[in-house]
This record gives sequence, C-alpha cells and structure tokens, in this order.
Amino acid sequence: MSKPIVFVTGNAKKLEEILAILGKNFPREVRNQKIDLPEYQGEPRDISISKCKAAMEVVKGPVIVEDTCLCFNAMKGLPGPYIKWFLEKLGPEGLVDMLTTWQDKSAEAVCTFAYSSGNPDDEIILFEGKTQGTIVSPRGPRDFGWDPIFQPDGYTETYAELPKSVKNEISHRSKALEQLKNYFMKNAQ
Repeated sequence: MSKPIVFVTGNAKKLEEILAILGKNFPREVRNQKIDLPEYQGEPRDISISKCKAAMEVVKGPVIVEDTCLCFNAMKGLPGPYIKWFLEKLGPEGLVDMLTTWQDKSAEAVCTFAYSSGNPDDEIILFEGKTQGTIVSPRGPRDFGWDPIFQPDGYTETYAELPKSVKNEISHRSKALEQLKNYFMKNAQ
C-alpha cells in the first residue's frame, strides 16, 4: 500500500474543495498537515518548487503543495503570488481599488500544485491551471479568500456566488487538479 500523500494546508475549506475535485476514484489517500513554510519570493513556478522541497523535508514522504496567484493584467501580473498578503492587508475592496486608475480590470487566476514523491532525487512535478476573469466589486460570501471579487469569463457571478459544484468544474484549482489526477491515474503508485 502506498503512503498517503500529505497536502500541506491548515485550511479546512481548501482541503474540502480539493477532495471534492479529486473525487472518490483518486487512487491515493490524501491527508492534510499544517506546516509553516517560508514565504518564498519570485516567479510562481520557482516558489512552488521551493515550497515543495521545504515541505518534503518536514513530511519525509509524498507531499503536495499549492500556490495560488491572482494576476491583474493591467499591473503586468501583480499581485500574483503575493495575493495572500495584499488580501490580508487591503481586503477585497482594497484589491478592487488597486485597479481604479486602469480601464483594464481583467485578471488571471493561477493555481500551481507541486508534487514530490518524497525521494529527494526525484524531480518535483508541477500542475498548473489558469482561469481568465474580471475583477469586480465584492459580491457573495466572504469566506474563501478573493472569491467575491473574481468573476470568471463567461459567467455573471463571482466565484463566491457560484454554486460550489460549478466553481469546482471551472476554477484554476480544478484545472490544475485535473492534471494532477490524470498523472496519478496513469501512474498509480
């Protein structure tokens, strides 16, 4: 029997969403563990790899980390991987206010999962999903990050307003997890 994969998060809602997207047929057990990892700086892919290596050192086994970015096109991709800190300091309204002077309110939500088998000699594998959308005044519940201000292209609701089942089909996270799921279905270990 394979060791469970440790998903590094202390966020119960994120774990719930991920398990729902992976579904009951995912070939490996996924457990979560809260680990305080350093906040790396740089490009999203480099951040994901660094986080995964650090988590692997703690877990000493198979591990998955996630890095999520919200990239404002008018700001050439910022706040990007620093969205957590911008949201914490400014709140949803403050994020919207950042785009006041720009006509372009388009944005890209990016999710990168990094997986390590737990063997330091193995390559870290990345799975990236992207969803295009628009930054709008906050609408809907405020219980999941910046969901109230991100309206995906083709929808009139924000992530926060959409039923979870719909969000879980179209989100940047679901696109990245679909790649991860396909990898494990092909390489059931």
